[in-house]
Amino acid sequence: MSNKVCKPTLKNPLAPQENVEFTIPGEIAGAKGGYEEVMQEGHDLIQRPVKSVAVSQIEKQHFKKRMTVWERIKVLTEDEPNILFQNWGKNLDGASLVTGILNIGGRDVAVYGHDFTVRAGSIDATNGSKLAKLFTMAGEKGIPVIGMNDSAGAFVPAGVGGLDGYAEAFTALRKISGVVPSIMCMFGFNAGGGSYLPRQGSFVIQPEDTFFGLTGPGVVKSVLGEDVTPEDLGGPKVHGATGVADLTVSDETAALRLAKMLLSYIPDNNSVMAPFLETSDPLNRKTWEINTLLKKAFNSPTGFNTPVDVSIIIQQICDHGDYFELQPKRAREVVTAFGRLGGNVVGFCANNSAVSSGQIDCDSAVKIARFVRFCNIYNIPIIFIEDTTGFLPGRDQEARGIVQAGRSMLDSIVDVRTPRILLILRNAYGGAYASYNNYPTGADLVLALPTTRLAVMGPAGKEFVYKNELRKLRGAVKGMIAQGTTDRVAAGMDGDDAKRDAEREVAEWLKVEETKLNTRYEKELMNPKEGLSLGSISSIVMPTDLREVLAKNMNFFLRHYKPGPMQSVQREFH
Repeated sequence: MSNKVCKPTLKNPLAPQENVEFTIPGEIAGAKGGYEEVMQEGHDLIQRPVKSVAVSQIEKQHFKKRMTVWERIKVLTEDEPNILFQNWGKNLDGASLVTGILNIGGRDVAVYGHDFTVRAGSIDATNGSKLAKLFTMAGEKGIPVIGMNDSAGAFVPAGVGGLDGYAEAFTALRKISGVVPSIMCMFGFNAGGGSYLPRQGSFVIQPEDTFFGLTGPGVVKSVLGEDVTPEDLGGPKVHGATGVADLTVSDETAALRLAKMLLSYIPDNNSVMAPFLETSDPLNRKTWEINTLLKKAFNSPTGFNTPVDVSIIIQQICDHGDYFELQPKRAREVVTAFGRLGGNVVGFCANNSAVSSGQIDCDSAVKIARFVRFCNIYNIPIIFIEDTTGFLPGRDQEARGIVQAGRSMLDSIVDVRTPRILLILRNAYGGAYASYNNYPTGADLVLALPTTRLAVMGPAGKEFVYKNELRKLRGAVKGMIAQGTTDRVAAGMDGDDAKRDAEREVAEWLKVEETKLNTRYEKELMNPKEGLSLGSISSIVMPTDLREVLAKNMNFFLRHYKPGPMQSVQREFH
């Protein structure tokens, strides 16, 4: 019995060998000469990047639940891609990276993707050069970029050429940053330059079962002696929480589809507006759901201290309730999202009191700064929705640099040149109000709901406003306890019991009196009246009219806004 393994085949081994003469595709076969030989060589070169990879390499990708770069391109567009730089050197120079122009939703988009079936998608000098050319072309033509990253990093046998290739690509991508937006999808296992390059982009999307980071688990083990899995070191849960990844999804297909959806909300470049989409949602649609939400919240036992999920309010304002949230798993104290209002793309930057009372900490301040800066550069108007009790105090936040993070947020807001509106939902206290897009920091319009509580401080402000009255109340406590104890002893109660009972009664009395001052403080100072009288607030809006008022005012500002690249001084940004 033979020990050889029988391998199945679809070919008949007994069939006579058939010689097929090459003809130019679409041409009728004729006499063959030197011209046909040259045409055959050229046709082979064109087809080589797609067809020369061994089937086993493709199967390896599929076994790891990954697509090839050509399959990923087909998810992005149904049209035939225009592949640029079809180079394929004798050492496979440049072959592990595909670059081209795709038609996505009627828009030209510059796309690159690592071909992991060729040399693990590694980068050499040729790769870096053609990637830099693609970035430069995108900047010159004013078209956005989508990157599909699936690379083992620099090609080690190429020596310093691989590092030069990365450096050239780094430089070119940095030069078009702020000129055209870029969306980076992370596939497979990326380390080193394969992580730095895509994070230079505007947005990063990471599916599950992928990794990108400074180094892999093996290097961490050898250098630090730590055992760590790729997921815990550089997986989507890690990067989604830190903001290194703006969006995390389940798989590659979801990442590519999300990239197409995000693309529909952002412009081609910094000289134009984001795509307008005609809507059938009436601008004067009443937002009764917002009214119902606030009514249930503020009529509850906790009153005006009840948390409210601001994403529900954003949903009701947007056309047909559609909006696109960024960094949804990081710093939930603030919601940053793109939406459409009357067909125009608008950025929403909203405090979310459903998480930590909407307090601004280091993470949420940086999240706001990054989003606001992107909208400012790419001509996207912004609606700020405020409902925060202020910046989060404490030793931990100071140690992490809350002053620097808050400054980054403030700088980005002061620098905004696009149309912007502030809507105050409820709480607007202290420094958080002063740095959150009010009239002095450049707002075009400030609106407030009747539920607004605008003040220098929250309820604790009564300590300063009514300090004399509080001093009298608290100063009377000792005498009232003594008098109450005397009266109880005279009535026959034991001395210790009399004192405890008197202390309890006086404590309840003091609590009631301080509650009265709290109520008085809220009625006198924690309301929109003073802001309205001083001009800090333009007008009061009813919750049911939010969509109509915001849409009409935003449309007015946009009619008088001329999009273009930023001409002012580019300030330092942390």
